[in-house]
Amino acid sequence: MELDGKIALVTGGAVRLGRAIVLELARRGADIALHFGHSADQARQTADDLRAAGRRAELFQADLARPQDIDGMFARVASAFGRLDVLVNNAGVYPRTPIETLTAEQWDAVLAINARAAALCIRGASALMGDGGAVVNVTDIAADKGWGGYPAYCASKAALTGLTKSCAKALAGRGIRVNAVAPGAILWDDATDNDTQRRVLARVPMKRTGRAEDVAAAVVFLATQDYITAQTLRVDGGWHMG
Repeated sequence: MELDGKIALVTGGAVRLGRAIVLELARRGADIALHFGHSADQARQTADDLRAAGRRAELFQADLARPQDIDGMFARVASAFGRLDVLVNNAGVYPRTPIETLTAEQWDAVLAINARAAALCIRGASALMGDGGAVVNVTDIAADKGWGGYPAYCASKAALTGLTKSCAKALAGRGIRVNAVAPGAILWDDATDNDTQRRVLARVPMKRTGRAEDVAAAVVFLATQDYITAQTLRVDGGWHMG
């Protein structure tokens, strides 16, 4: 599938990995439905950048923890664009939830954003895709490796991997492909100190972090390859082997 003239919805598309994905999709010719939760200023700036580059960009605010917000977002996307060709489930949360102190509320909050919202977005997107389209879920190598201290996050990303396979099988007959990208050490959060970064990179065979643009390129690859479905592409410098 060529992206020129296609419509792509990216959740969490205003900042970090989401912004890089949005910019790469637009560079390849897609018009963008840009979802954001709370990053309104960054979303407006990203949309302005896309329009300055000659692409159409429309903003869609929604709290992905609220199913009714997701339904409303897809109704607005349908009204604005009339169809959808690509969905990128990028939005996610990454709270530390040690198993010793994990609460049911913490568990539900993480799974609601990282797994349930993705499923509901696939449901909404598939209704707008007709016959043909692409879904790319952004998961994490934590789905396989597991991070101590992040059980809810790891479980949510493992759920997203299973969702990818299930939806790929369910939607293949309509020509809708469903794949995932699993980043490794790409963007550090503000709480990651230099010692932790060095310990992580010591286990990465390529001995360096990746770039947001590396993940964006993988997303675009999976969105455009018409005979690839139910796959997870790791973008991790080989970290999954360590």
